[in-house]
Amino acid sequence: MKKTLLAVLLLTQITAVKVFSQTSNQVTVENGVVEGTRDAGSPILIFKGIPYALPPVGDLRWKEPQPAQNWQGVLKADHFGHNPMQKPIFGDMGFRSSGMSEDCLYLNVWTPAKSGKEKLPVLVYFYGGGLAAGDGSEPRYDGESMAKKGIVVLTVNYRLGIFGFFAHPDLTKESPNHSSGNYGYLDQHAALVWVQKNIAAFGGDPKRVTIAGESAGSISVSVQMASPLSKDLIAGAIGESGAGIKPTLFPIPLADGEKNGAAFAARLKVGSLAELRAIPATQLLDSVFQPGVSATSATIDGYLLNKSLPAIFEAGEQAHVPILVGWNSAEVPYQFIFRADAPTLENYTKVLHQLYNDKADEALKLYPASTNDEVIKSATALASDRFIVYSTWKWADLQMQTGNKPVYRYEFSRIRPAMTAQMGNATPGLAGGVVKGDAAKPTPKVTAVGAPHASEIEYAMGNLASNKVYAWTPDDYKVSATMENYFANFIKNGNPNGGGLPNWEANTSNANVKFMNIDVKSELKPEVNRARYLFLDKDYMKQ
Repeated sequence: MKKTLLAVLLLTQITAVKVFSQTSNQVTVENGVVEGTRDAGSPILIFKGIPYALPPVGDLRWKEPQPAQNWQGVLKADHFGHNPMQKPIFGDMGFRSSGMSEDCLYLNVWTPAKSGKEKLPVLVYFYGGGLAAGDGSEPRYDGESMAKKGIVVLTVNYRLGIFGFFAHPDLTKESPNHSSGNYGYLDQHAALVWVQKNIAAFGGDPKRVTIAGESAGSISVSVQMASPLSKDLIAGAIGESGAGIKPTLFPIPLADGEKNGAAFAARLKVGSLAELRAIPATQLLDSVFQPGVSATSATIDGYLLNKSLPAIFEAGEQAHVPILVGWNSAEVPYQFIFRADAPTLENYTKVLHQLYNDKADEALKLYPASTNDEVIKSATALASDRFIVYSTWKWADLQMQTGNKPVYRYEFSRIRPAMTAQMGNATPGLAGGVVKGDAAKPTPKVTAVGAPHASEIEYAMGNLASNKVYAWTPDDYKVSATMENYFANFIKNGNPNGGGLPNWEANTSNANVKFMNIDVKSELKPEVNRARYLFLDKDYMKQ
């Protein structure tokens, strides 16, 4: 009887601790207790800067992420962690981080749950920035709006540039997995493992994890889908403009990555990994931004990736999950192929011959222009396809063939409104960024023929109000509500439909493909540009 009474008392105490933890904004994860915060009047509990791995510094530079250490007491998760090492190369980025550091492996959680028993769907969002910039603290990725729709939302920091994607023969030799070059992607994988172990404490369901991202974040989603390490950790995927497929930040053979890394080390005149790891982080970062330095690249390393993404998807070895993928209607302007030349018919014809030689006439039929006015539209389409649209299309097309799950495709067409007066001397950048101050003066005028790269992020995540650059209108908020609700429905059900939204048909084969055109009036449309993508496909897949 005494033992029974003791057991009841102990159970009561444990239950009381759990209830107290929730009411005091505390949650217990595998490494200890974390305490979040709530904004005034908000039901969402926010945890900022939770370490999911050891700081990748010193001897851990260019090593697979190691499990975070346990901490004593309560970790106050009331501020964002450090943003990864990077240069300010994109004008549309603004961080709320604790500053820049190699010590950057932190994640952030927004949860609407009142307890750890709710089993809510989970969104893990990877930021964009060309695998060279970005941070999970950016306001446009803020998870509060999406969390208010009943979703546990995470943003994840991962290593970038030379710190995240540097291969070297000696790194491969010391690795227990005979791998090098993919540290940023391995960080993302480690975060997904952390989610599996810990998300239930925040009211999330580890069996209902959707990964999403834009640009390099979308590329990351395609890679995690393809990786044997991560493919079983996810239930769905959202890709906004980008896949790790030629010509877009595609992984290269490990031997090629090692060759580039060895050449970089020789340029720095260092002969050992110890010397490389001893270089101060800021100095190492500066050394990359020099003329003639080869860019870092992810690798086909036999560990994270066994072969190229097209080969993995063609073999049906990727995650067999529903995906929602698309791109913007004018990802980049015509300047990306014209450079400084004027967009004339004569110059357009010259560019096509430079790009496609004896296939220039075929290219002209697919991207037609008979007047100077038509050149801008067709050249924008060609530049956008070559930049990132083709790779995203290829990803969706391959998933339709072998994924055995629905594929929902979209095109985002809403052109942002004018900048607010308070922006002063600023102009839109060439790929969705903002050029400020004196640097804005020589920026070429961009003719808006559609929605540029990265412009959909605030719409999709419900964060227009936090971006003070643009004079948002009621129509913009209408588009944002549509896109965010599509995304939220997909995260919850693997299907974007519901709540009175225009019906979005899934594609289960590459015949009669349809896509949702997201704009003030969103509507389903048939694919009309397949011939363009097949033309590019012959070029990229033969390389």
